[in-house]
Amino acid sequence: MTSSISSLDIIIIIIFYVFIIWWALSHRKTADSTSYFLAGKKATWPIIGLSLFAASISSSTLIGHSGEGFISGIAVFNYNLMAVFVMVFFAIFFLPFYIQNGIFTIPEFLGKRFDSRSQLYFSFITIIGNIFLDAAAALYTGALILKMIFPEIDIFWIIIGIGLIAGSYSIVGGLSSILNADVIQSIILLIGSIILSYFCFESIGGWENLISHFQDGVWLKLIRPIDDPTVPWPGLFFGITILSFYFWGNNQVMVQRILSAKSVDEGRKGVLLVGLLYMFTLFIFIIPGLIARGIDIFDIGDTLPNEIINGGILKEVYKINTDEVYPRLITKLLPSGLIGLILAAMISALISTLSATLSSVSTLFTMDFYSHYVKTPNPKKLVHIGQISSFIALIIAIIWAPYIQRFDSLVGYYQEMVSYIAPPIVGTFILGVFWKRANAIGALGGLMFGLVVAISIMILKYIIEVHIPLHYLICVPILMLASMLTTIIISFFTPAPPQDKVLATTWNKKIWINESKELKEVVWYKNFRILCIILLICCTIEYLIFL
Repeated sequence: MTSSISSLDIIIIIIFYVFIIWWALSHRKTADSTSYFLAGKKATWPIIGLSLFAASISSSTLIGHSGEGFISGIAVFNYNLMAVFVMVFFAIFFLPFYIQNGIFTIPEFLGKRFDSRSQLYFSFITIIGNIFLDAAAALYTGALILKMIFPEIDIFWIIIGIGLIAGSYSIVGGLSSILNADVIQSIILLIGSIILSYFCFESIGGWENLISHFQDGVWLKLIRPIDDPTVPWPGLFFGITILSFYFWGNNQVMVQRILSAKSVDEGRKGVLLVGLLYMFTLFIFIIPGLIARGIDIFDIGDTLPNEIINGGILKEVYKINTDEVYPRLITKLLPSGLIGLILAAMISALISTLSATLSSVSTLFTMDFYSHYVKTPNPKKLVHIGQISSFIALIIAIIWAPYIQRFDSLVGYYQEMVSYIAPPIVGTFILGVFWKRANAIGALGGLMFGLVVAISIMILKYIIEVHIPLHYLICVPILMLASMLTTIIISFFTPAPPQDKVLATTWNKKIWINESKELKEVVWYKNFRILCIILLICCTIEYLIFL
């Protein structure tokens, strides 16, 4: 790829990251475990919302979604829009339990509801996913971008450099440093993405020309046929919903920011803010990828058919790496100076995700494993253990990151792996919160059964190479229901759980009634239920526009 990156752009990128590191470290809190892992539980809703946005705009969202826009149009936006509906559900029903139970980690909630076996299993699975999915993908994508600027440098050394930037403040300063860095990075990311989107629409001649260029087929349709290779409609309504719940309700990387809230209300409003921001990702991440196809960003002429072709064929036959779509738009459409700003915004999003992941791993290992076996740990010792575990996780992610380039696309890599991990966990949490009869033996049985089935599918598909006719998004609800059924059957034939566990960790109608009484005294624009309704209406309208 030819680059138009100037010395000015490189200077802007360097200045930006020097500032980010200084800003993050100047706001660090490491006095004790609560300060280091949860920022002292003093975060307000704007900080939570912006930090959630920065952390969630990972490699799969920024690079991957623009690449998927190039491959198949706007269908990938279903992941983001459906996530908003899930966020509302999570904010109403699950978030209060998480905050009120005073937990440090999401697996810790399973420990309170069931027992330590479910907690340790989920924590282990989450750590593995954080390292090999989240951290490694962020490192790889950041390296892909910087490879444009420094083509002579081996990608492995670039990955190490990115790791050092993220680790310099996340390992040292903890969640407080990360939150403060996220606020700056999310603002720059939003500004940069909006600027690039403007230039993209200008390049294709505006919205009307975009529609006329892609009026044939399903490029601008969210709802796809059942045989669609990207998002078949059963996978949209069931598979994506479950994966979204895992990402926003069971993912330590995301929920850790919510746990830092100074109150339930602040946490809820932070979630609604990120939901609002997610509605705009269609126009600033995904449609620019589709525009890249319309303006022939890879300069291959008329040889590319006007039909959906998977990323593997595009890479093999047409020599198109769709992970390069967003970086190419930057270097080809933007003037000098702005290129540096947008690239800084891109890399900042990826570094933010990496920082969030390192914080997640350190918290999980320290609070779920180390604290579990060391009954009276020293608070400062916990901080040191967290820093060491972050460093080790970073090293492993650096080693694994170069291997990601073997996959067809980042979205494909990330979403398919998560689709096998997430369903049993989501099913266990839903039963745990809404069914009082679910017990520890049943929860562990459901988790183990789901794990065995998931491993079996992956062995059949990738090692034995057996053709599985179902799209992985359709496999998601099947796997979850099978896991839940296992939990239900085992729970019925084993003793009921202790009532003290159940009362503090399950939902009942009294919670809704008591909240309703409290909210009667709250003005409408501060009432989270009314804000939830407004957000859902806006999402529904957006869906109807792109049916």
